[in-house]
Amino acid sequence: MVEARALWIDGERFMLQGSSGHAIVADSDRQRNTAPGPMELVLSALCACTATDVVSILSKKREPFAGLQVRAEAERAPEPPTVYTRIKLIYTVSGPVQRKSVEDAVRLSEQKYCSVSAMLGKTALISTEIELLETSNRK
Repeated sequence: MVEARALWIDGERFMLQGSSGHAIVADSDRQRNTAPGPMELVLSALCACTATDVVSILSKKREPFAGLQVRAEAERAPEPPTVYTRIKLIYTVSGPVQRKSVEDAVRLSEQKYCSVSAMLGKTALISTEIELLETSNRK
């Protein structure tokens, strides 16, 4: 079983701790803004989840990538609950990788492996964009 807890610090700030024992501070007060907010953490979790998949898949394909960044741009519903309604994931991959390999990795992450994407996909339209940097002439 996976567990998590939130321990109130002050205001709308909490210390979050998961089963792993690692902790992070979250602050729901966007005016005070002393730590990431919960919805920001959800979006960051999406980036981390899909990035992990893409790195794993590219490594298994023996693609010589030198770097990966996944950036998310999102829109939220105007009324509570202000869930994400649109999310664009931008994958920037550096190194002499084949575009098709990256496209396959992104598709597998979205359709099969990324559990965060599967959950967010229930309320948000998720789109993707791939940018390749420092590529050779591989096709």
